[in-house]
Amino acid sequence: MPNFDALQKALRAHPQRWLITGCAGFIGSNLLETLLKLDQTVVGLDNLSTGFQRNLDEVRSLVTASQWRRFTFLHGDIRDPGMCRQAVAGVDKVLHQAALGSVPRSIADPVATSDANINGFLHMLVAARDAQVTSFVYAASSSTYGDHPGLPKVEERIGKPLSPYALTKYVNELYADVFFRCYGLRTVGLRYFNVFGKRQDPNGAYAAVIPTWIAAMMAGRQVQIHGDGSTSRDFCYVDNAVQANLLAAMVPVEAGSAVYNVAVNEATTLNQLFASLKTILTAHGVSAIMDPLHTAFRTGDVRHSQADVSKAMRELGYAPAYRIDAGLEAAVPWYRKHLGNPALGAGAVDSRLSGAVDNEVVSAVAGELVSTAVDEVAGAVGCDVTSTVASTGTSANVMTSAGVNHAHVR
Repeated sequence: MPNFDALQKALRAHPQRWLITGCAGFIGSNLLETLLKLDQTVVGLDNLSTGFQRNLDEVRSLVTASQWRRFTFLHGDIRDPGMCRQAVAGVDKVLHQAALGSVPRSIADPVATSDANINGFLHMLVAARDAQVTSFVYAASSSTYGDHPGLPKVEERIGKPLSPYALTKYVNELYADVFFRCYGLRTVGLRYFNVFGKRQDPNGAYAAVIPTWIAAMMAGRQVQIHGDGSTSRDFCYVDNAVQANLLAAMVPVEAGSAVYNVAVNEATTLNQLFASLKTILTAHGVSAIMDPLHTAFRTGDVRHSQADVSKAMRELGYAPAYRIDAGLEAAVPWYRKHLGNPALGAGAVDSRLSGAVDNEVVSAVAGELVSTAVDEVAGAVGCDVTSTVASTGTSANVMTSAGVNHAHVR
């Protein structure tokens, strides 16, 4: 089983052509940065509805000019079958990150969530099958565990879905398995737990807990914790998720279709998270951090979530390089640098970041409305962490490092 260092050397020696859907979002842009630094050729598909041009600009600033020339950007939508076919043309590996994320969003609009996450996913599977790609890795979700009470979470034991979002992500797993059984398409689903790190957006209606807290603490505002702070989550730094994606794409899976947890198998309570952030931010010059406001537990909130990652370690060679504190140390400097940037929109941190409003955004249990794993609100999957699929037009802007031309998909 090759380790991640050996895999990176092999990729440099034998470059591949990759497609990243949701390339301008959180996890997608981190995948893009890593692959370009490994001298891979990358096609990126995003409609920039919750992905951001600034993320692509930042990646460009971090790679060489020759590496950037290996990137082609398609402005389009996974719900457009023609766009999907165009994106996968000539591609070896697909890293499918685009989705419409968030439990609360799916409860408010289940039709839109189903359209993006099921129909869009199916369009990508069909296009990948027809293009004969060698592997299709997709962002699954820890919300799939639903009402199953067991800890740590093991891939083979799931409960009933508790939201439209969770249902769509489970359907993704079923479709992926069927496409292997019927068509031989190799598929791997990665059940992200609470992924965090650079380029994770602290704003918006479904912002994740770590960047939200960092923004609030930097602004001198109070965060809110529902309950006594003993609620725990398995926080996973984004570089671990990047590693899992590349391993899943390159390491042959005997079953042909599989799902894996992506986390660190480490429970961190919200009190511990707050203390760690306070210590790190203080060391970075943030002063006068207010103690959190504790309120009553909310009905339906999951108290604990933790992943068993032994299957990914055994079958993929996954070895998470960052535990929670190391990940926070790596992430905080990025937020210190960018939260004051008007382009990020964090200069005017509103009341949602203060914890003064009792809603799903600032909830210290990461914003669940139902009893389910909180990867989707805590920055782990789909649209809020990668990109959404909100546009419905059939025209796609094709942008490469050399300039822009317009490709019209019929």
